[in-house]
Amino acid sequence: MAETILIIEDEKNIIELVKYNLEQEGFRVLTASRGNTGLETALKQLPSLLILDLMLPEMSGLEVCKALRQNPKTKSLPIIMLTAKG
Repeated sequence: MAETILIIEDEKNIIELVKYNLEQEGFRVLTASRGNTGLETALKQLPSLLILDLMLPEMSGLEVCKALRQNPKTKSLPIIMLTAKG
């Protein structure tokens, strides 16, 4: 069974590019374009890795990260920040 990676990103083009490349390497990829739905997906699906944008609608990536770190099921989930923020 393939490892699952969750991408939480609000830019559709970035999601498509990253998702395509990860799927070509054999990963199962889930996506969310809002912070709150991404957090829900992470808690339900328990991915192996999260790729997270910081600037998201409704709930920022930093808030998502903090919520995941406070939950015992996701506190050690590896997170890669993918952002245009300087």
